[in-house]
Amino acid sequence: MASQPNNHVAVIRQNLTAMAPQFQAALPSHITVEKFTRVAMTAIQNNPDLATADRNSLFGSIVRLAQDGLLPDGREAAIVLFAGKAQAMPMIGGILKKIRQSGDVSYVSAQIVYSNDHFEWTLGFDEAITHRPAPLDEEPGEPVAAYAVAVLKDGSRLLEVMRKSEIEKVRNVSRAKGNGPWVQWWGEMARKTVMRRLSKRLPMSTDLEDEIFSRDETLAHVERPELAVIDGGQAEQPVSRLDALEHHIEGVEEEITLPAVDEEALKQTKLQHVRDSIEAAKNEKGLAAVEADWMSVRAGYEDATVEEIAGLIAGRRDQVK
Repeated sequence: MASQPNNHVAVIRQNLTAMAPQFQAALPSHITVEKFTRVAMTAIQNNPDLATADRNSLFGSIVRLAQDGLLPDGREAAIVLFAGKAQAMPMIGGILKKIRQSGDVSYVSAQIVYSNDHFEWTLGFDEAITHRPAPLDEEPGEPVAAYAVAVLKDGSRLLEVMRKSEIEKVRNVSRAKGNGPWVQWWGEMARKTVMRRLSKRLPMSTDLEDEIFSRDETLAHVERPELAVIDGGQAEQPVSRLDALEHHIEGVEEEITLPAVDEEALKQTKLQHVRDSIEAAKNEKGLAAVEADWMSVRAGYEDATVEEIAGLIAGRRDQVK
């Protein structure tokens, strides 16, 4: 019995070795495949539950972090379990690294404010903060806020502060609000939340949203259904993804009755999207992104469909080399 976890680890190691070409295509030049694979294996060995997690979600998470150029070392990113599946979780250290690598920012930071800290926040033409943590021989107290600051290359200073109540509103629309990262890593999630808001004002805001935040499964929120026409014939306005995250809406916590969903139709729509995305992939990196998305959902399809998609990916990989 004791050898069973070791067998899982050995199989995962073999699979990661076989995935080296995918990692090579996805990783930035400053991270070698050997280093990334070694760090990923260390993360799995340090958390034995990952070795027995859903295998598709585990490999999908690892490929996704390779595409983001983040090491799952607990500083830049982590692989966490949620509802029995592995999820890629960019850490605030990895997000700050991506921002610094852009070359547009001279300084960037995100911090938690605790009740026993000295914190002053000034708004107006000259926004500023003063933050002095509680003395080391005193307890910091409960978290009350989080903030992010950045200094651009031209000297411009950016500041974003969120009270705990605002952070909790973002948490309340998250699929993982009651367990997983929001419970185990609250400070990390709070810092990411305020940094996401600040990042919209950075020069590379679109890249950050596309490459990191929109792909961060731990920040994924509960989708609201289409809103019905109300009395008087006027339809309620649809709620965008970012509006929901920032809570520029009212009644987000109201109980909602979801409409019936045709699961089979959704599966076929997703399958066709995967086929189209494979055909549209223009290089190895783009194909690796499609494959990572497919790996996260393929468990719900029949073996013949899985083999079909594997063949399409292999054929397209030969074409784009």
